[in-house]
Parts: sequence; C-alpha cells; structure tokens
Amino acid sequence: MEKPVKRSTVPLTLLKILLLMYIITGVMLLILTLLLSKLQLTEGAVSVAVVAIYVLSGFVGGLAAGKRMKSRKFFWGMVMGGCYFVVLVLGSVLFHQGLEMDLTRFATTLVLCIASGMVGGMVG
Repeated sequence: MEKPVKRSTVPLTLLKILLLMYIITGVMLLILTLLLSKLQLTEGAVSVAVVAIYVLSGFVGGLAAGKRMKSRKFFWGMVMGGCYFVVLVLGSVLFHQGLEMDLTRFATTLVLCIASGMVGGMVG
C-alpha cells in the first residue's frame, strides 16, 4: 500500500490537479462553442451544458485528488471543488469588474462544485 502524499508536496499536487480541472473545462467549453455555432443551441441548453462542465471538472478533480492523497479522499475532493469555485469567482470578478451573479446561482454553483469534487474524491 502506498503512503499518503507528503505535506510539503500537497500545495503543488493541488495546483496540478486544479490545472487539470481547468484544462478539462477549457476543452469542454471549446466543444460547447463549436456546438453552439453549428446547432444554434438555446440559452437554456447552454446554461445546462455549462453546469455539466462544472460538475464534470469537479468530479475529475476530486477523483484525481482522492487517488493522489490516499486518505480523507472526500475531504480532498471537496477542497478541489472549492478551489475550482474560488478561481471561477475570481475570474468572473476580474473580467466583469464585479460579481454579476445572483445569490441563488452563486450558492448553487458553489454547492455543485464542492459536491461533485466530494463525490469524485469518494470514488477515487
């Protein structure tokens, strides 16, 4: 049985996993953009797809964190989902010069990111 990750390498490991999550997000958003231009998707369909991308990225990040950390997998999955959400919010604030999301959508996105990371961690 392998040992858990050393404490000194945890931040680097989390950053690598976060990068993986955003690579997945970028690829999936690119695919969504291509589908949007070809299929003339409705705004509702695009919103559902964006949420699905958040959930998929959170799940993969949680899965990777669970496999890498070896112990308290659900916790590390939640941490990855939370970090993913924080970067989303920071990006939104930087690009829009403020937070243009209503509280319900904000809270729903937070819960989905953390929950999908947790489930990924538990599976990992």
